[in-house]
Amino acid sequence: MPKSSHPTRDRLIATMVELLDGSDPEHITADQVLTASGVSKGSLYHHFEDFENLLEAALIARFGVNVDATIDALAQLLGTVKSREELLVALRGINTFNQAQERASFRLERARAAGLTYSSPRFHTALGAEQQRLTDAFTDLFIEAQNKGWMSENVDARAAAVFVQAYTVGRVVDDIAPDKVDPAAWIDLVMNVVDKAILN
Repeated sequence: MPKSSHPTRDRLIATMVELLDGSDPEHITADQVLTASGVSKGSLYHHFEDFENLLEAALIARFGVNVDATIDALAQLLGTVKSREELLVALRGINTFNQAQERASFRLERARAAGLTYSSPRFHTALGAEQQRLTDAFTDLFIEAQNKGWMSENVDARAAAVFVQAYTVGRVVDDIAPDKVDPAAWIDLVMNVVDKAILN
């Protein structure tokens, strides 16, 4: 989304975000959005180049919301933990929540949005900017963790920022498989990597 916004534009995006909770993007029509939002067709095309542009804005809004929640949790964590053991326990809790099978739909939605960038240069640019924002936020947190002595200075903070997002989205490989990895074994592996390769 652009830095400057407008209430009508925001209402259209919010409506599309809600409609995406119960439908695949290809099944949502402009008429559904206009009816649900109470916005006129003229206003829709005043704020968006086309209907696909509105869909893209909604997918971008959904793409970052859960990641932002994780970023907020990590920021709060960095301000409160008092020991390495306490940090590991808290990180295990965050990872257990994010990696849970109940959150498979969020991971799949992020993977699907990323996949859609290959057929739309406009969406590629817009989603890329959102992904950059998220990676920058993680990078800043990891630099803070390094400054506090919680994270190894030998680890590139940006590489770690991409890595933690990648292993979460990458879990879709298991999400779609009928024979799933034991969730406890997965978290143990994640935490072993975090403990041995990322933290001090």
